[in-house]
Amino acid sequence: MLSLVQSDGFPPPPANFNMAAYVLAHADRLADKTALQIMDVAGGIERFDYLSLKRAVLGTATGLRALVKPGAHVVMQLGNTPEFPIAFLGAIAAGIVPVSLSSALTEREYQDVVATIQPALEMRSAGAPQSQTSALPFEALRQFWALPPANFACGDPDRPAYIIYTSGTSGRPTPVVHAHRAIWARRMMWNGWYGLREDDRMMHAGAFNWTYTLGTGLLDPWSIGATALIPAQNVMPEQLPALMMTYGATLFAAAPGVYRRLLRAKVLPLPHLRHGLSAGEKLSAVDRGDWETKTGTPVYEAFGMSECSTFISASPRQPAPEGAAGFVQPGRTVALLGPDGPVPRGDIGCIAIHKSDPGLMLGYLNLPQDTADRYQGDWFLTGDLATMDATGAITYAGRADDMMNAGGHRVSPIEVEDALTAHPKISEAAVCTVQVRTGVFVIAGFYVATDVIDEDQLRNFVATRLATYKVPRLLIARDTLPRGANNKLLRRTLRNEWETAHGQT
Repeated sequence: MLSLVQSDGFPPPPANFNMAAYVLAHADRLADKTALQIMDVAGGIERFDYLSLKRAVLGTATGLRALVKPGAHVVMQLGNTPEFPIAFLGAIAAGIVPVSLSSALTEREYQDVVATIQPALEMRSAGAPQSQTSALPFEALRQFWALPPANFACGDPDRPAYIIYTSGTSGRPTPVVHAHRAIWARRMMWNGWYGLREDDRMMHAGAFNWTYTLGTGLLDPWSIGATALIPAQNVMPEQLPALMMTYGATLFAAAPGVYRRLLRAKVLPLPHLRHGLSAGEKLSAVDRGDWETKTGTPVYEAFGMSECSTFISASPRQPAPEGAAGFVQPGRTVALLGPDGPVPRGDIGCIAIHKSDPGLMLGYLNLPQDTADRYQGDWFLTGDLATMDATGAITYAGRADDMMNAGGHRVSPIEVEDALTAHPKISEAAVCTVQVRTGVFVIAGFYVATDVIDEDQLRNFVATRLATYKVPRLLIARDTLPRGANNKLLRRTLRNEWETAHGQT
C-alpha cells in the first residue's frame, strides 16, 4: 500500500470570487455580533462588531483605490493592531495585492523587501521610519474607515490576492504569491482540524503577519461567523490564561513555544475551552501531556507551510495516534514521495501536495525557476519528511535537510528531541549533526534545563528510549535555543555556532 491519500472531490470556489467578500459574507446577518476583540490585561479592549468591521474594510478599499491601481502591490507592517486585518482585507476587496510583513524586521530587512516588491504604497506602524514618496501615514488608515463603502472587486479565483514571506528557516525568506482561492481551501480545516463553529471564540497568540495567526486567528473565524480574540501587543504569554478565562475563549491556537511558556507558569482553570490548536513546529509529547493534564483539554496539531497553509492535522473528529501529527484533511490529495513516486506505507518520504490543491501558492514572486524546482511532476515538494501508517496517520520526521545519518541509519531529530524533553528537568531541546573533525559528524543534543543534569545520567535516560545509534554523542546545555521570528527552532544556526566555536568551519 502506498503513502497516498487522494481528494474526495472538494468543490471549487465560485468563478466570480473575492477573498475579502468571502471572509465577510456573514457580516450583514451578524451585524451586532463581536467579530474582533483586542484584549489587554489592564481591561482596556477594542471591539469591532461585524457591521463596523465590514464598513471599515470597504471604507479602506475606497481610500486605497484613490491612491493605488488595481493589481498593484502595497506593503503592510502594522503589528498586532486592528489596522492590520482591516487594511489587509480592504486592499484585497479593492483588487490590490497586500504584502504582509513582520514588525520584527530590521530597517535593512524592510528596505530589502521594498526593493524586491517595488510597492505602490507603504503602510507602517506609528513611529516606524516613513518613506518620502510612497508612505501612507498610520493615522490615515482610521480615517479611511468612515469613507463611503467600495464594491468588492470580484473576478477569477486564481488571480493574485496577497503576498506573504516564508519564514526563512530552510533558506532565505522568499515572497509567496497566493490566489483569492487560498481562503476557499481553508474550509477543509474547519472540521479537518479546528472543529470550528459559529458560536466559537477563537483566541490566537501569534503575530498578525504570520499566516498561522492571520488564517486561524482571524480569517477563518470570520468566514464562519465566529469571534476572534487577539491579545494586545503588550500581553506576555504567561498572561494568556487569565485572558482566556475572562473573555471566554473556546478555542486557543498558538505555536509550541507559547504552550511551553504557559506550562512553566500557573495555568488557571479554563472552563470555556474545548481544546487547543498547535502549529508552526512539532509539539513535544511531554508538553502535550502536561497541557492535557493541567487543563483537561486536548491539543490538536497541524502541519503546513507558508506555501499551502495546513493540510495535515488531527481534529476532534479524528484524533491522532500517539506520536503522529494527524491525517490528510478531507479534500486534500497528499503523498509521501521518494525518487520514483509515493513510497510504501511505513517508509520515510517527502511530504508533497498535489498541484490541484486550491490552497497551494501561485508561485514565488518573480522566481519562476525557484517555483519549478519545488515540483516533482504534479507534486509540490514541501521539503519535510514523514511516514504514513496503514490507517493514514502521518508522523513527522523533520525537514529533509535536518535529517541525520548515524552509522548509515537515517535518524529524525524530532525523535531524539522527544527523548530529551521527556526528562523532567528539560524544557526544550534541539538536535542536529555537527562536524567534530574533517569528515566526521556526530549527533549533538542541545537542551535547556531547569537545573544542572549529570551528563552520564542524561545519556542513560535517553538510552532507555532510543536505539544506541540514535543517542547523542554530545549533550550540550544552553540557556536558550535559537528560534526564528515565528518561534521555529533553527537547528542550522545551532550547528553553525557549535562548529564555529570549535574550529570546524
